Amino acid sequence: MIIDKKFWQNKKVFITGHTGFKGSWLCVILKKLGCQVAGYSLDPNSEPNLFDTLKLSQKIDNHQIADICDFDKLSQAIKDFQPDIVFHMAAQSLVKYSYDNPRETYLTNVIGTVNLLDAVKECQGVKSTIIVTSDKCYDNKEVNRGYKEDDPMGGFDPYSNSKGCSELIASSYANSFFIPMQDKIGKMASVRAGNVIGGGDWSENRLIPDIMKAIYSDSEIDIRNPKAIRPWQHVLEPLSGYMVVAQYLYHLESQKEPLSWNFGPEEQDQKDVGSIVKFLQEQYGEKLKVKYPVDKSSRHEAQLLFLDIAKAKKELKWKPKLNIDEALQDTIDWYDYFYKKKNIEEFTINQIEGFFV
Repeated sequence: MIIDKKFWQNKKVFITGHTGFKGSWLCVILKKLGCQVAGYSLDPNSEPNLFDTLKLSQKIDNHQIADICDFDKLSQAIKDFQPDIVFHMAAQSLVKYSYDNPRETYLTNVIGTVNLLDAVKECQGVKSTIIVTSDKCYDNKEVNRGYKEDDPMGGFDPYSNSKGCSELIASSYANSFFIPMQDKIGKMASVRAGNVIGGGDWSENRLIPDIMKAIYSDSEIDIRNPKAIRPWQHVLEPLSGYMVVAQYLYHLESQKEPLSWNFGPEEQDQKDVGSIVKFLQEQYGEKLKVKYPVDKSSRHEAQLLFLDIAKAKKELKWKPKLNIDEALQDTIDWYDYFYKKKNIEEFTINQIEGFFV
């Protein structure tokens, strides 16, 4: 991967969903590179959370708590900031929550994407717009191969389906507005990442955060779906990919079609849940108490999901830097530092600097 540090100096970057897990890491990276950063998001959805832990409201240039579904407020925020680059990361990102709150999920993920794209369309001068969706946007037939960017969109549960819808919206806006108007509103692409791990995620029903909480509270954890295979990757992997896409779009002479890229691990690092748990058991021994209850839920959950990352390797010269063991070790090291009340801000910066060397 080639992150051009000079490119990012003094760039004005607008991030929706900046108070979330990935958004917080991106804020830290961009400020480290000398960007002006504006964030637009709801309050963090957990306590603790990475955004507050790192005191990011005091470190970014413009911090606005607002709803992505409020088009007028969003549009005005983008016009006021006049960004060079926009990352759209605001989302309802939990499968289980989407079953309980389908309407909210669709409003946030579908109408939120429409609002963002319309707001950028009305703010001439943006050079790169990156729409962040999910590996779950694909019509998952649970085949034993990685999904490619031109595979059909779909999604069984409301979350996955809403991400497929977001991709179709991005494609429509690319064809209808961004490609015809690219000299005025810049280029746009969508990006799809796998199961992201890393320090500072405390969202509900996340495997590693739940395990770390259980270890440090001396409690037991249920492992629901040990045979489910996912494209696990450290949070810095897809964020580096998103940044490479931003650079690519910024310098792209002419966009001729909708653009999208997958970001995930190498094929050999796409592991099942049971393998992840085994790695952690080797690290923590008896401190990690797990049980495997019989899941009687009628709610569908995919067992097999791979991503094909050949396109990103070929066109963007991007590739994963960490293997699965390294990604897991960096993740649990972060949580150990946090729960032992060490200097987590310094440790976060050190992980970023180590990754981008």
